[in-house]
Amino acid sequence: MRRAVVKACGMSVPNQVMTNHDLEKLVDTSHDWIVQRTGIHERRVSRPDEFASTFAGDVARQLLRKSGLDAQDVDLIVVGTVTGDMPFPSTACYVQEMIGAWNAGAYDLGAACAGFIYAMASAGSQVESGHIRNALVIGVDVLSKFVDWTDRSTCVLFGDGAGGVLLQGEDNTDRGLERTVLLSDGRGAHHINFEMGGSRYPVNTPHAEGRRHHIFMNGAETYRFAVHAMGDACCRVLDEVGLTPDDIDLFVPHQANLRIIDAARERLGLPAEKVFVNVNRYGNTSAGSIPIGLCEAEAAGRLKPGMRVLTVGFGAGLVWGANIIKW
Repeated sequence: MRRAVVKACGMSVPNQVMTNHDLEKLVDTSHDWIVQRTGIHERRVSRPDEFASTFAGDVARQLLRKSGLDAQDVDLIVVGTVTGDMPFPSTACYVQEMIGAWNAGAYDLGAACAGFIYAMASAGSQVESGHIRNALVIGVDVLSKFVDWTDRSTCVLFGDGAGGVLLQGEDNTDRGLERTVLLSDGRGAHHINFEMGGSRYPVNTPHAEGRRHHIFMNGAETYRFAVHAMGDACCRVLDEVGLTPDDIDLFVPHQANLRIIDAARERLGLPAEKVFVNVNRYGNTSAGSIPIGLCEAEAAGRLKPGMRVLTVGFGAGLVWGANIIKW
């Protein structure tokens, strides 16, 4: 059977760092309050002239360089994002233009903070079917451009960044994407949203009057959902392949909140040394979160070929899901 194998990974984040102490000057909050509730110490914030494609394109170039793959051999570019450069065209098309991958199909996939999980499932299935051989799978979001910097319940949470992998079809191997579960519950769509800019509330129309033009999140409900969703998706994907948490070498969860990560780790019974955490340095980068974690874990020597990694994400929709990858 053909497998979708990770051949390279890359990441890109803004140079500009915003610490909790910087936020203390903008909103009624404190470093200790933020750390106690989220585990976040700092995050990266993009400049006005940096966009989703800025970081996604950088990741794409890294993937080509690290793998030695020519841009003309890329068959597909999938970008998981909810903060693309524009409503259309897709940010994936901008990435295609940036690297000159003229033979590739390109599209965006919107699943918020679970965007990378969903994008891996979409691209991986096409690789496994034999329809394509090489796919760039990138998760990117620039949520700092959409937060209300006077709302301490949300502005402290988010940062910007991108990460991604090159998936390549390979026969006669046990490496690659082993299983994915994708889940959703649209009844919770009102808990996390960004109202303006779509066809429901177009900008500069009477329908948009009084509507929010920043990210809204019901923190209490989101927290309850996240704690359940993380464990739920992990247990489901492990059950589907007949594995237990003991079979996992590294757990790379969506980096939204340290307390949520700890709750998932405890439910799975994983020791702390098997969990990768960088939420303290980047905050919640949405679709960029998991691939940034994978890239940093590999660079630190915590993720090596042959190891089995479990990833899980959750976000607006409500959506959630998990991947098991033999690295």
